[in-house]
Amino acid sequence: MRTRPHLAVLLLALAGAAAAADLSREQVVQATQAADAPDFSGKDLSDLDLSGADLRRAKLRGANLFASKLVSADLRGVDLSGANLNGAWLMGTDFTGAALREASLLSVVVLGGAVKKMPVFRNADLRGAKIIADLPGADLSGADLRQARIGVNIRNQGMGQMRTDLTNANLAGANLEDADLNRTLMPFANLRNSNLRGANLFRVKLAGADLTGADVTGADFTEADLSGTVLLGVKGLAQAKGLERAENLEKAVR
Repeated sequence: MRTRPHLAVLLLALAGAAAAADLSREQVVQATQAADAPDFSGKDLSDLDLSGADLRRAKLRGANLFASKLVSADLRGVDLSGANLNGAWLMGTDFTGAALREASLLSVVVLGGAVKKMPVFRNADLRGAKIIADLPGADLSGADLRQARIGVNIRNQGMGQMRTDLTNANLAGANLEDADLNRTLMPFANLRNSNLRGANLFRVKLAGADLTGADVTGADFTEADLSGTVLLGVKGLAQAKGLERAENLEKAVR
């Protein structure tokens, strides 16, 4: 049986993971209970089981959370800028309002794919973040994803087979200006009133997605699938690129 690309990359990364974290789960939990703002910035917390932990007062800027278990953990409003969350277990993790600028979320684990198990990124700051993950139905409403790197890395064939799945995801009001979304799966996604100015939507699957009121000025729709895509009240269509080469544009709702 062939190994899925996501799993293959994760296994390779695991092979090079650090032997031990700087702190234990008990030390992390005790610190969050004892200090006003425990500082774990730059710490190696890889492979720790922090499931269910309340980390709202913690500082995790630049922390290594590789393969850590953050199942149902509370990270609302936490500064995770530049953090390594590759391979982290994020079922039910709450990142509402968290700062994840330039963070890396490659091959994050969300077992079962159920919407109720998806991590929540509502109003999170994901500017410049690198995301390649299966997140169908995830809540990214109001998130700041400017210049986020969500698309396939075609320069690396091993990584090039991976793509982010945002099927049915809630991206209403999200800021995706200049984001790289090439080849991302976004059928039936809610993109109402989102900002897609200058976004790279090359070969993006937007079949059935709702872009009502979105701003697509300067966005590149080359070879994007727009079958059944709702484009009512969309701003900047005349300034968008590649629409003449988009697929099924005639089937979009306008």
